[in-house]
Amino acid sequence: MTLYPPVISAFVTMMLSLILTLNKHGMIEDIPNDRSLHTEPIPRVGGVAIMAGILSGWILLFHFWVWWIVLPVLGLFALSLVDDVRGLPAKFRLFGHFVAALVLLAGAGIHWIWMLPVLLYIVWMTNLFNFMDGSDGLAGGMALFGFSFYGIAGLIHGNEAFAMLNFTIGGAALGFLYHNFHPARLFMGDAGSITLGFLAAAFGVWGWQQGFWPVWYPILVFSPFVVDATVTLLKRARRREKLTEAHRGHYYQRLIQMGWGHHNTAVAEYALMLLAGISALWGIGLGARSQAYLLLLWGAIYLGLAIWVDRRWRQHGANNKSANEV
Repeated sequence: MTLYPPVISAFVTMMLSLILTLNKHGMIEDIPNDRSLHTEPIPRVGGVAIMAGILSGWILLFHFWVWWIVLPVLGLFALSLVDDVRGLPAKFRLFGHFVAALVLLAGAGIHWIWMLPVLLYIVWMTNLFNFMDGSDGLAGGMALFGFSFYGIAGLIHGNEAFAMLNFTIGGAALGFLYHNFHPARLFMGDAGSITLGFLAAAFGVWGWQQGFWPVWYPILVFSPFVVDATVTLLKRARRREKLTEAHRGHYYQRLIQMGWGHHNTAVAEYALMLLAGISALWGIGLGARSQAYLLLLWGAIYLGLAIWVDRRWRQHGANNKSANEV
């Protein structure tokens, strides 16, 4: 097994990110507003560096590419880059996400029984990475941990090519984190988050198709993002809020607003990502009943964490109200 692809990916991403942070002239910047968690304009072209790093590493693995992943991911990258530059209507972006998902379904040869749930899973994973990309180091860290656990599972099953394809994505995330961990000097933008979300879904489906893991494995590996984004969406839908509007209602956003800050929130999320990944890897070898118990345990953990954050958030709001009245 050669480690060149992930090393090259990390190096290219890190160096290109450095160049982008040094030369801000004409860069697309994320301008702070009343819903932002940062206070200074930050360039959001890190997705270019991430994609360049991934492709640089993948060049050495060219013979193992599958068109039904590479073609749609390049299309989504181009679409999202245009969105970063000019801004595209939400319906147009979502249409592009569904087209990419359909290409993946066609190429992967998914059985018709699974087509609809897998289609929705791909589109949701593609978007939730974007939803969760709102704090320094968070999305980059999730990509580092998530794709690393994909790669480890591939190695366990003896498929080094599959493992290296995933480790290369993790390497790009690591190179980006050097400039994105708090205080962030560069954001990945939609070109980075949408691309990583799609790849998380694509390799999750591919590994499942090859028998490397059960259907729940990708969901548990990326569960810190899946749970936060899904629960927040359902809560906002229940309140009949416009789902395309920016907000600060995610659990990670509330932790930051309650005083944890970007650094501590990222470290706590990393610990959660690591535990979820290790337990998912361990769960692959368990029987069906034990796997069900594992998922129930994680359901209880996330329920407990959600209740804790919600209670602290209500207390935080009450304290702020009292302070304002004084």
